[in-house]
Formats: sequence, C-alpha cells, structure tokens
Amino acid sequence: MVLAFHSIFTAYGFWLPNEPRGSWSDYVGAWELRNFGPATKVSTRRSIAARPYDRALKARMQSALQFEPVRFSGEQAREIVRGFADSPYVLHACAVLPEHVHLVIAHTDRDIRTVVGHLKSSATKALREHGWFLDHTPWADHGWNVYLNTPADVDRAIAYVENNPVREGKRRQQWRCVVPFDPRTSRAGAL
Repeated sequence: MVLAFHSIFTAYGFWLPNEPRGSWSDYVGAWELRNFGPATKVSTRRSIAARPYDRALKARMQSALQFEPVRFSGEQAREIVRGFADSPYVLHACAVLPEHVHLVIAHTDRDIRTVVGHLKSSATKALREHGWFLDHTPWADHGWNVYLNTPADVDRAIAYVENNPVREGKRRQQWRCVVPFDPRTSRAGAL
C-alpha cells in the first residue's frame, strides 16, 4: 500500500539524458545533445549523483542547449513553493535547491507523474507571474518517483529531503505548506 511518494525533478539543463554519470533516460530527445552520444541509461534504483564524472564534458553539453541551464534563486524558490501551496496536493517535505526539487507527496489516487506535472505547472505559473521563464519551461522532462510503502519509508524520505539543502551547504528549509506525516491518517482524503 503506497503511503506517499518521494519525487525529485530537475531544472532545465541540470541532469541530461546522456549525463556522464548516467541517467534514467531511454533516449536523447534534444537535437543539440545528440552529438554527445546516446542516453546513458542505468538500471540502479539508488542515487548516482555522487558518482565522479567529467565536469568539462558536462559543461560543453550544457552550453549546447537551446537555453541556458536554469538555476533558481532564493526568491524563485519561494515562488515555486507558493505554486506548490496553490495545488490540491499534501506535501510532507519540500526542498527547492538551485537545480532540483525534492518533495514527499502524500498518497493520492492520481498517477504520480500527473501529480508532478500539476506541481510543475503550478510552480511555473507562480514564476511567470513575476516575469521569469516566459520563453520556456524551467523544468526538465520527467523526474524520479519512489513509492513509499511503510511509515519508516516515509520518515526516511522526509529526513532525506529536509537534510538535502544542508548537504549542499545551505540552510534547512521550512515551508508553511508542509504538513507533518501522520501514519494513522496518511491515506485519508486522497485525491
């Protein structure tokens, strides 16, 4: 029984389908990236973010993109979270970093990819109200979603999300839209 989801999605240009560290992509859809080789599909379910890689190659790949890679400012992060708060979904944890977002989303009957699409749309709307990203989406396609089936899984994911900014040398984030996880009521009122 799914209690929640740990969803990770990235800003445009952060994690590329033919990323030197590997990716979960099956193909390279962006014409400008095809010269750098095929998708670097990996099968592991564990994070590969800490793997060593050729930073110069990645910089060349990013410079070939149609738009500059997106890095969110602190003000943009606040607008992103405002967009999330305007959505109908319950968040148990939220961290918006310069190049990616981590969320723990309460159980919903909707497909998690649809939910993430709604959250990205709500965040983009909030950003555009302030004049940001009017010519393209600030988000990469897809994302990574982990199904959390036990209270221990949810608690572990929440701790991971809450500590993610600290691991990057930033302050812990606290957002008013985050609702504490209660395993006794975790599936009540699912959309």
